[in-house]
Amino acid sequence: MTLTLTDPSVPTGELAPANVPAAKPSRSQNVQPVLEKLFELYPHLFGANFMPLKLGIFQELLAAHPEIFERDTLKAALGLHTRSGRYLHSVAAGNPRYDLQGAVVEPVSPEHIYLAMLELFRRRQGRTQEDLRPRFRLQLMAAFEASGLTRQDYLTRVQSNAAGANVLLEEAFAERDVKLAKQEALQRAFESSGKTLAEFAEMYGLDPRDVGQAVERKP
Repeated sequence: MTLTLTDPSVPTGELAPANVPAAKPSRSQNVQPVLEKLFELYPHLFGANFMPLKLGIFQELLAAHPEIFERDTLKAALGLHTRSGRYLHSVAAGNPRYDLQGAVVEPVSPEHIYLAMLELFRRRQGRTQEDLRPRFRLQLMAAFEASGLTRQDYLTRVQSNAAGANVLLEEAFAERDVKLAKQEALQRAFESSGKTLAEFAEMYGLDPRDVGQAVERKP
Protein backbone atom coordinates (compact mmCIF):
# COMPACT_ATOMS: atom_id res chain seq x y z
CA MET A 1 0.00 0.00 0.00
CA THR A 2 1.33 3.45 -0.91
CA LEU A 3 0.04 6.46 0.99
CA THR A 4 0.39 9.92 -0.49
CA LEU A 5 0.07 13.39 0.92
CA THR A 6 -3.21 14.07 -0.83
CA ASP A 7 -6.62 14.50 0.66
CA PRO A 8 -9.15 12.26 -1.11
CA SER A 9 -11.55 15.19 -1.35
CA VAL A 10 -9.24 16.54 -4.08
CA PRO A 11 -8.54 14.70 -7.37
CA THR A 12 -5.18 13.04 -6.85
CA GLY A 13 -3.93 12.34 -10.32
CA GLU A 14 -1.61 15.34 -10.53
CA LEU A 15 -0.74 15.85 -6.86
CA ALA A 16 2.65 14.98 -5.39
CA PRO A 17 3.33 12.06 -3.03
CA ALA A 18 4.22 12.74 0.59
CA ASN A 19 7.97 12.40 0.11
CA VAL A 20 8.07 14.72 -2.90
CA PRO A 21 7.63 18.50 -2.45
CA ALA A 22 4.44 19.71 -4.04
CA ALA A 23 4.95 21.92 -7.05
CA LYS A 24 4.01 25.54 -6.54
CA PRO A 25 1.12 26.78 -8.67
CA SER A 26 2.26 28.71 -11.71
CA ARG A 27 1.45 32.38 -12.12
CA SER A 28 -1.41 31.40 -14.39
CA GLN A 29 -2.71 29.30 -11.52
CA ASN A 30 -2.57 31.96 -8.81
CA VAL A 31 -4.69 30.33 -6.12
CA GLN A 32 -4.91 33.16 -3.58
CA PRO A 33 -8.10 34.66 -5.08
CA VAL A 34 -9.63 31.18 -5.11
CA LEU A 35 -8.76 30.61 -1.45
CA GLU A 36 -10.18 34.00 -0.55
CA LYS A 37 -13.40 33.17 -2.38
CA LEU A 38 -13.66 29.83 -0.60
CA PHE A 39 -13.25 31.63 2.72
CA GLU A 40 -15.94 34.13 1.72
CA LEU A 41 -18.41 31.44 0.65
CA TYR A 42 -17.64 28.82 3.31
CA PRO A 43 -16.06 30.41 6.39
CA HIS A 44 -17.11 27.38 8.47
CA LEU A 45 -14.73 25.23 6.40
CA PHE A 46 -12.00 27.62 5.27
CA GLY A 47 -12.08 30.24 8.03
CA ALA A 48 -10.44 30.33 11.44
CA ASN A 49 -10.78 26.56 11.72
CA PHE A 50 -9.84 24.35 8.79
CA MET A 51 -12.22 21.40 8.84
CA PRO A 52 -11.64 18.10 7.00
CA LEU A 53 -13.58 18.17 3.73
CA LYS A 54 -16.01 15.50 2.60
CA LEU A 55 -15.00 13.19 -0.19
CA GLY A 56 -16.06 14.60 -3.52
CA ILE A 57 -16.24 18.21 -2.36
CA PHE A 58 -14.10 19.31 -5.32
CA GLN A 59 -16.78 18.17 -7.77
CA GLU A 60 -19.51 19.74 -5.62
CA LEU A 61 -17.76 23.10 -5.61
CA LEU A 62 -17.40 23.03 -9.38
CA ALA A 63 -21.07 22.13 -9.80
CA ALA A 64 -22.27 24.72 -7.29
CA HIS A 65 -20.18 27.61 -8.65
CA PRO A 66 -19.39 27.03 -12.33
CA GLU A 67 -19.29 30.78 -12.92
CA ILE A 68 -16.71 31.33 -10.15
CA PHE A 69 -14.28 28.42 -10.12
CA GLU A 70 -12.15 27.04 -12.92
CA ARG A 71 -11.19 23.41 -12.62
CA ASP A 72 -7.38 23.65 -12.61
CA THR A 73 -7.08 26.62 -10.27
CA LEU A 74 -9.66 25.16 -7.87
CA LYS A 75 -7.76 21.88 -7.82
CA ALA A 76 -4.50 23.72 -7.15
CA ALA A 77 -6.11 25.80 -4.40
CA LEU A 78 -7.65 22.80 -2.67
CA GLY A 79 -4.38 20.90 -2.97
CA LEU A 80 -2.53 23.78 -1.29
CA HIS A 81 -5.24 24.06 1.37
CA THR A 82 -5.25 20.35 2.25
CA ARG A 83 -1.44 20.27 2.49
CA SER A 84 -1.38 23.21 4.91
CA GLY A 85 -0.32 22.65 8.49
CA ARG A 86 -3.66 23.86 9.86
CA TYR A 87 -5.59 21.41 7.72
CA LEU A 88 -3.29 18.52 8.58
CA HIS A 89 -3.65 19.34 12.28
CA SER A 90 -7.42 19.10 11.93
CA VAL A 91 -7.22 15.75 10.17
CA ALA A 92 -4.63 14.39 12.62
CA ALA A 93 -6.89 15.37 15.52
CA GLY A 94 -9.54 13.02 14.15
CA ASN A 95 -12.10 15.68 13.33
CA PRO A 96 -14.89 14.39 11.05
CA ARG A 97 -15.36 15.42 7.44
CA TYR A 98 -17.86 18.19 6.66
CA ASP A 99 -19.92 19.03 3.60
CA LEU A 100 -20.46 22.47 2.09
CA GLN A 101 -23.39 23.12 4.42
CA GLY A 102 -21.25 22.49 7.48
CA ALA A 103 -22.82 19.15 8.36
CA VAL A 104 -20.77 16.18 9.52
CA VAL A 105 -20.94 13.48 6.86
CA GLU A 106 -18.28 10.90 7.69
CA PRO A 107 -15.26 10.20 9.90
CA VAL A 108 -11.74 10.62 8.61
CA SER A 109 -10.28 7.17 7.96
CA PRO A 110 -7.49 5.86 10.21
CA GLU A 111 -5.04 5.87 7.30
CA HIS A 112 -5.66 9.55 6.57
CA ILE A 113 -5.26 10.44 10.26
CA TYR A 114 -1.99 8.51 10.25
CA LEU A 115 -0.82 10.20 7.06
CA ALA A 116 -1.53 13.67 8.46
CA MET A 117 0.27 12.82 11.69
CA LEU A 118 3.26 11.47 9.80
CA GLU A 119 3.56 14.54 7.58
CA LEU A 120 3.32 16.90 10.57
CA PHE A 121 6.02 14.88 12.34
CA ARG A 122 8.30 15.06 9.29
CA ARG A 123 7.87 18.82 9.05
CA ARG A 124 8.48 19.40 12.77
CA GLN A 125 11.49 17.07 12.87
CA GLY A 126 12.98 18.91 9.92
CA ARG A 127 12.90 22.16 11.88
CA THR A 128 14.51 21.02 15.13
CA GLN A 129 17.49 19.10 16.48
CA GLU A 130 15.28 17.58 19.20
CA ASP A 131 14.36 13.95 18.70
CA LEU A 132 10.58 14.03 18.31
CA ARG A 133 10.22 10.29 17.74
CA PRO A 134 9.29 9.33 21.34
CA ARG A 135 6.39 11.78 21.39
CA PHE A 136 5.31 10.75 17.92
CA ARG A 137 5.27 7.07 18.89
CA LEU A 138 2.91 7.87 21.76
CA GLN A 139 0.67 9.82 19.37
CA LEU A 140 0.69 6.90 16.94
CA MET A 141 -0.49 4.47 19.60
CA ALA A 142 -3.18 6.88 20.77
CA ALA A 143 -4.44 7.07 17.18
CA PHE A 144 -4.31 3.30 16.85
CA GLU A 145 -6.33 2.78 20.02
CA ALA A 146 -8.86 5.41 18.94
CA SER A 147 -9.31 3.66 15.58
CA GLY A 148 -10.93 0.61 17.15
CA LEU A 149 -9.09 -1.62 14.69
CA THR A 150 -7.12 -4.72 15.48
CA ARG A 151 -3.37 -4.37 15.24
CA GLN A 152 -3.21 -6.33 11.99
CA ASP A 153 -6.05 -4.37 10.39
CA TYR A 154 -4.47 -1.08 11.39
CA LEU A 155 -1.08 -2.06 10.00
CA THR A 156 -2.66 -3.30 6.78
CA ARG A 157 -4.33 0.07 6.27
CA VAL A 158 -1.47 2.40 7.18
CA GLN A 159 1.76 0.64 6.27
CA SER A 160 3.41 2.05 3.17
CA ASN A 161 6.55 1.60 1.08
CA ALA A 162 8.23 4.35 3.12
CA ALA A 163 10.75 2.38 5.17
CA GLY A 164 11.31 5.12 7.73
CA ALA A 165 7.60 5.39 8.46
CA ASN A 166 7.26 1.65 8.90
CA VAL A 167 10.18 1.64 11.34
CA LEU A 168 8.40 4.25 13.45
CA LEU A 169 5.30 2.08 13.49
CA GLU A 170 7.27 -0.99 14.52
CA GLU A 171 8.98 0.96 17.31
CA ALA A 172 5.66 2.32 18.54
CA PHE A 173 4.05 -1.10 18.71
CA ALA A 174 7.16 -2.54 20.38
CA GLU A 175 6.93 0.13 23.08
CA ARG A 176 3.23 -0.63 23.50
CA ASP A 177 3.95 -4.34 23.87
CA VAL A 178 6.49 -3.66 26.63
CA LYS A 179 4.07 -1.34 28.41
CA LEU A 180 1.23 -3.86 28.24
CA ALA A 181 3.51 -6.65 29.47
CA LYS A 182 4.53 -4.54 32.49
CA GLN A 183 0.87 -3.74 33.21
CA GLU A 184 -0.05 -7.41 33.02
CA ALA A 185 2.80 -8.39 35.34
CA LEU A 186 1.83 -5.69 37.83
CA GLN A 187 -1.79 -6.80 37.71
CA ARG A 188 -0.86 -10.43 38.38
CA ALA A 189 1.42 -9.42 41.25
CA PHE A 190 -1.31 -7.32 42.82
CA GLU A 191 -3.96 -10.02 42.48
CA SER A 192 -1.69 -12.63 44.12
CA SER A 193 -0.49 -10.31 46.89
CA GLY A 194 -3.68 -10.26 48.94
CA LYS A 195 -2.99 -6.59 49.67
CA THR A 196 -5.20 -3.58 49.23
CA LEU A 197 -4.26 -1.26 46.40
CA ALA A 198 -2.77 1.26 48.86
CA GLU A 199 -0.82 -1.44 50.71
CA PHE A 200 0.52 -2.92 47.48
CA ALA A 201 1.60 0.48 46.17
CA GLU A 202 3.37 1.32 49.43
CA MET A 203 5.12 -2.05 49.50
CA TYR A 204 6.70 -1.42 46.09
CA GLY A 205 7.07 2.33 46.38
CA LEU A 206 4.56 2.97 43.62
CA ASP A 207 1.97 5.67 43.11
CA PRO A 208 -1.44 4.16 43.99
CA ARG A 209 -2.94 5.92 40.97
CA ASP A 210 -0.51 4.17 38.63
CA VAL A 211 -1.26 0.83 40.23
CA GLY A 212 -4.98 1.47 39.98
CA GLN A 213 -4.76 2.29 36.31
CA ALA A 214 -2.71 -0.84 35.61
CA VAL A 215 -5.11 -3.03 37.56
CA GLU A 216 -8.22 -1.58 35.93
CA ARG A 217 -6.87 -1.71 32.38
CA LYS A 218 -6.87 -5.13 30.84
CA PRO A 219 -4.09 -5.56 28.24
